[in-house]
Amino acid sequence: MVIKLINAKHEDIGIILQMQKEAFSELYAKYQDSETSPATEKYENILFRFNQPETTYYFITADHVKVGVIRIVDCKDVTTRKRISPIFIMPEYRNQGYAQQAIKEAERIHGNQNWKLDTILQEKGNCYLYEKLGYHQTGKTEQINDKMTIVFYEKE
Repeated sequence: MVIKLINAKHEDIGIILQMQKEAFSELYAKYQDSETSPATEKYENILFRFNQPETTYYFITADHVKVGVIRIVDCKDVTTRKRISPIFIMPEYRNQGYAQQAIKEAERIHGNQNWKLDTILQEKGNCYLYEKLGYHQTGKTEQINDKMTIVFYEKE
């Protein structure tokens, strides 16, 4: 199945927040990261990022069904890395290749070089996905709590 990235509009922010809370609820329950979890994020935070000129939120769609969301930060500047933050697939659509296809499509739209992202080191499936797509760990990590470490990736 082919996915499409559809630009989210201002009136979609509530839907994005609702989807994000649901998509990250399992990870929040597992890691209890109240300060950093997208599951605990407020509407105002997404609104703030949505209004940044370098940010684009896309719905990840498959057969016109919203299966997830990806946010791209692209300053349109060769000296600044483009960033994926966040990407998520709704629980019922996971493990079907949608995240991989969405990242490839984002790279096609925004250029396939000079990217960065971060993820939870303990989530081996996420790490595997990003490494399969050509991202490599930078060596930088950030301990969030005794259960969770964030690992940083880049792609030339």
